[in-house]
Amino acid sequence: MAEILDRVDRRLLEELKNNARENIATLSKKLGIPRTTVHYRIKRLVEEGIIERFTIKPNYKKLNLGTTAFILIRYDPDSGLTQREVAEQIAKIPGVYEVHIIAGEWDLLLKVRASNAEEVGKIVIDRLREIKGVGQTVTMVSFVTVKEEI
Repeated sequence: MAEILDRVDRRLLEELKNNARENIATLSKKLGIPRTTVHYRIKRLVEEGIIERFTIKPNYKKLNLGTTAFILIRYDPDSGLTQREVAEQIAKIPGVYEVHIIAGEWDLLLKVRASNAEEVGKIVIDRLREIKGVGQTVTMVSFVTVKEEI
């Protein structure tokens, strides 16, 4: 599907990633193409599933969720649940923002957000480790986020 994107489509996607609220007239000027073309291209990118949705990027610090942590999980195959079922249960926990089934020494990778490290600990101890199928965990708190895309 990536072959259908030309240089203008790629620039349009970059502009929309930077500010999905940018109006068509401004995009038209930035890209040097007519407004109707911008409108048509956005519509096509949505219809083809290249753009899945338009969203926001919250300021998590202002929402009192300024602590980000990554958690590695070793899946317990003796739990009677599949790894996917465990991942789906974890995804329902408030504060869990991403759940990835991964390859390698660990089986799952999570991204969590909380107000502080103590709250991250509560997510791990009180919620995560109570899920059947969750074996060993390792939690890594992020000091600084240098780059994060939505």
